[in-house]
Amino acid sequence: MAGGQERILRRRIKSIKSTQKITKAMELIAASQIVRAQGRIAAAKPYQEGMARIILETALGDPNAAGRLLGTPEDVTRVAVLSVVADRGLCGGYNTSVFRATERLLSAHGAAGIESRLFTVGKKAPGYFRFRGQTVEQSFLGMSERPSFADAREVAAAVVNPFVSGEVDQVMIVSTRFLSAGTQRVEVRQLLPLVDPRAPEEQISHEDDPGSWSVAPEPVEVKQGYTEFEPDAAILLEDLAPRAAETEIFTALLEASASELTARQRAMAAATENAGELIKKYSRIMNRARQDTITTEIMEIVGGAEALRVGAGGDEGGLVIETRV
Repeated sequence: MAGGQERILRRRIKSIKSTQKITKAMELIAASQIVRAQGRIAAAKPYQEGMARIILETALGDPNAAGRLLGTPEDVTRVAVLSVVADRGLCGGYNTSVFRATERLLSAHGAAGIESRLFTVGKKAPGYFRFRGQTVEQSFLGMSERPSFADAREVAAAVVNPFVSGEVDQVMIVSTRFLSAGTQRVEVRQLLPLVDPRAPEEQISHEDDPGSWSVAPEPVEVKQGYTEFEPDAAILLEDLAPRAAETEIFTALLEASASELTARQRAMAAATENAGELIKKYSRIMNRARQDTITTEIMEIVGGAEALRVGAGGDEGGLVIETRV
């Protein structure tokens, strides 16, 4: 019995060691990709800030022309929601946090009588929302790991066109903001109409989910001077709004990619550590089982030797045989 248990434990330890090699490799790969993802975020930052500055200067040049393209709408009846998650799992609670924030937003819209149209990025989203009974109008796959600006433009075309045509009054995006290698937070913010860049930065933590945040854009500094617009500011703003949305979506995809890699690196590091603890635990159990087997065998040998010694003394079990002539 003990020998069979030892064989089972040996197979289990071997399996855990194989899994540990995989998780360690995934941890190293994710760690090596985080630096590149951070570099892409830093490279896209000047373009994003420049676009925000141009939007603000255009809006200041003709405030009446901004219309429904800038600011927060007062009367909202239809909203498009874009949820950005990963194509793969094994990244801890990264996807779950975004799903919870999205569901909370959709529930709030439903309670307020607002019609919601859901768009998603990432292979994990359609199955999750389908299981929850939520209709996904359009999903985008295969772009979460290494997003390009062409991917952002494709996503923007799906969510911007309904806003431009008047089918929705507001476009919201739910994604993960990459603040640093140690801090990432789920972000729920307005994508369209464009948020006034002059608004002060504000962070509001939800009581039921401390990991979810609503974040206003960072303040934009406007350079002093006079700006002439050609064509008119109204026409220019209509052309800039979709481009600004593309830029914001591209930045959100980049930060989501970096956050996913960071979450995967942490999850795989924890899995590798847990595998090591399991190996130690099963090794102790196996050594104890081996020791029990050896002890049992020694006791059997000693018992057999004692039986042979007693038998050699002429004891035939008390039976005495006499022979008479």
